[in-house]
Amino acid sequence: MYLIDNELGGTTPLDIILKFKNDDQIIDTKINAEEEDDLEIEDDFFSDDLFGEENNIWFSNEKIETIKTVHQYLEDRIEIGKVTSIYSLIDTANQINKSDLSMFELSVLYNEIPINYKTDLIDPYLNVEKNMIKISTRVKDSKDIKRNDLVNDINSFLLNEFDNLEEFKVNGLLVLYNNMLKSLFSSQIKSLGFVILAIFIMFVILFRSLKLSIIGIIPNIFASTFILGLIGLLKIPLDIMTITIAAISIGIAVDNTIHYIYRYKENLKLGRNHSEMIEKTHLTVGNAVLITSIAITAGFLTLCLSNFVPTVYFGLFTSLAMIFAMIGVLITLPSILRYQK
Repeated sequence: MYLIDNELGGTTPLDIILKFKNDDQIIDTKINAEEEDDLEIEDDFFSDDLFGEENNIWFSNEKIETIKTVHQYLEDRIEIGKVTSIYSLIDTANQINKSDLSMFELSVLYNEIPINYKTDLIDPYLNVEKNMIKISTRVKDSKDIKRNDLVNDINSFLLNEFDNLEEFKVNGLLVLYNNMLKSLFSSQIKSLGFVILAIFIMFVILFRSLKLSIIGIIPNIFASTFILGLIGLLKIPLDIMTITIAAISIGIAVDNTIHYIYRYKENLKLGRNHSEMIEKTHLTVGNAVLITSIAITAGFLTLCLSNFVPTVYFGLFTSLAMIFAMIGVLITLPSILRYQK
């Protein structure tokens, strides 16, 4: 991606669709013989294709200036690489002509170009019948970019700078990916809140104690919030891989918590003092939690050998999440239990 972004103009597609307002710029180009005489134009200069009944002059200074402004704005964005639009062809034609073509000359060129070239070069970027144009870009996604800010900036620019646009749309793979990430973030907050509430209700039913349920939920919150906070401090962006780490850490921590508190309750029935009960729980379930957590951590650490950076992040932070979950169960949980009476 880095090579393609820097040498080939970007990776992720982003398209901008512009629909112009209907105005009087589109006029019928059919002229009669008297007007031809007045203009003193030779008959063989104009073809029947150019001045057929269905042909219109779509090009106008206002439209071309709008397309040019949007095209150059996108080119000036550091996040965007290659930009292609009808203006690219117009600019090339101007360079070949060594001067800017007039609107009439552009109309002649548009109507006289062979249909096969028009299909390949113009039709992907211009629809005269619907009064719409498309500007295609590629975004340098390997760089540290803020996709949501980029999309919002383009929308704001199109909304505030032009009065001749009836409608515009920013779409493409980048927008889809950005919307997916935003839905992941919002769903992550909702799902974590729902899972914590569901686990708490399950603890109440399982342990039949509100106090033990509150104590049991703390290690689960500790592991997930600590790892998410660490990712935030290191400024590592959340994506499909890293956003699942918190859910995995809760899933592991809740198992350890249930085993630990259940064994603690069983030891309570023996009638020994509080410190002895916690020590006995540590010697049984505590050893199992320690060995299991170390084994899971070692397993996830193998992902760090990958050449794919998101997989490396996933393996590293999931391993750290397992360690924090273990610390929450073996240190935080018994410390709270020791003073809960």
